[in-house]
Amino acid sequence: MSHIHDTIVALQHSSPAQKEFYQAVEEVLTSLAPVIESNNKYKEQAIIQRIVEPERQIMFRVPWVDDAGNVQVNKGYRVEFNSALGPYKGGLRFHHSVNASIIKFLGFEQIFKNALTGLPIGGGKGGSNFDPKGKSDGEIMRFCQSFMNELYRHIGPVTDVPAGDIGVGAREIGYMFGQYKRLTGRYEGVLTGKSLLWGGSLVRKEATGYGTVYFAECMLNDRNDSLKGKTCLVSGAGNVAIYAIEKLYHMGATPVTCSDSRGTIYHEHGIDLQLLKQLKEVKRASLEEYLDTYPEAEYTPLGDYPNEGHAVWRYQADAAFPCATQNELTSNDALALIDNGCVLISEGANMPTTRDAVNIIVDSEMAYGPAKAANAGGVATSQLEMAQNASMQNWTFEQVDSQLQTIMKNIFINANETSREFGQPGNLVLGANIAGFRRVADAMIEQGIV
Repeated sequence: MSHIHDTIVALQHSSPAQKEFYQAVEEVLTSLAPVIESNNKYKEQAIIQRIVEPERQIMFRVPWVDDAGNVQVNKGYRVEFNSALGPYKGGLRFHHSVNASIIKFLGFEQIFKNALTGLPIGGGKGGSNFDPKGKSDGEIMRFCQSFMNELYRHIGPVTDVPAGDIGVGAREIGYMFGQYKRLTGRYEGVLTGKSLLWGGSLVRKEATGYGTVYFAECMLNDRNDSLKGKTCLVSGAGNVAIYAIEKLYHMGATPVTCSDSRGTIYHEHGIDLQLLKQLKEVKRASLEEYLDTYPEAEYTPLGDYPNEGHAVWRYQADAAFPCATQNELTSNDALALIDNGCVLISEGANMPTTRDAVNIIVDSEMAYGPAKAANAGGVATSQLEMAQNASMQNWTFEQVDSQLQTIMKNIFINANETSREFGQPGNLVLGANIAGFRRVADAMIEQGIV
């Protein structure tokens, strides 16, 4: 453990004031202790010291003009973390909270998530502290074009292939792709999450939400159970949450919550999926408007819930799906879920559970799907989009969805078997981290010191 401890301490000195990044690194490295301490090749090749440092970090200013004619300036990031398995792959996040620490934690997680898919993709992440919320289409277009004026120098279909994330959907991808094409004169699959009109893939929008539900079903099937008839809590109201809710209904479960940046909806009879899509995909409205149609539903404004927790996790349910953002499920929330009879947590968001909460959940022996395994469906389908672009083909919804199900099942099998190999059956945090690490680390060793 001293080898791992020394690496974490050195990282805190070389990358100061990056708490989210430290959290992600510590969570992964501490669970790697059994494989690191028993295998000298990883120490001799300084694998963990190399893997925690990005291969390249790009930061740049993004000037743009708002509708009033005023010049605005935001900060842009692209962290190309590890390319041992293939081109860098990972989303772009546009949100006011974005900083170097958040981008680095997301990029670091992406290395292992992408490795678990079994597909030939490395790990990266990017974004900006620009927030599309409340901006006009013209402002978003001008920002995206300015962002791409720098980013285009660093990306390419076999180099680095960004996708969407929070604040970056088909609209933003479209504006960035158009500017990339204008700057390079090339029409190529340099971004994923594109419109179906010009190179996008069916199921891409649904993939992360669907995937986290498929992973949950695998966990329950391993315990001779299923999602059918289960009551489920879902956080978030973006793509991941919406399509997790949709797939839960397909699986015979009843999702009863969702949430946004302003509050939480609880609807005992089940969330009205079509209304949710109307509010969030069409109107871009607050969830509070859900009450206009269903006054019997319960709405809790953000901040109204006491005791360092979140209202969305305080209802009676069988399963929980954190699908909003990092550190949204605290230790108090974890204890509440256990007390209320929850038997499963499957993470749709990136690192949505705090470190203390993870420890409580793992010790409880409930079925727990960590993000790097359970939410890998999005990046997996992005790679399937890359494959379609490269071969100039369009696959059917059923073809892509079938491959997604297979990938999620294989991720579960790999993580589960690895947990058993290291004497902690069912501990998918350990299993996913070690399985992803070994694939990347062995590739790094075979490619030499680069």
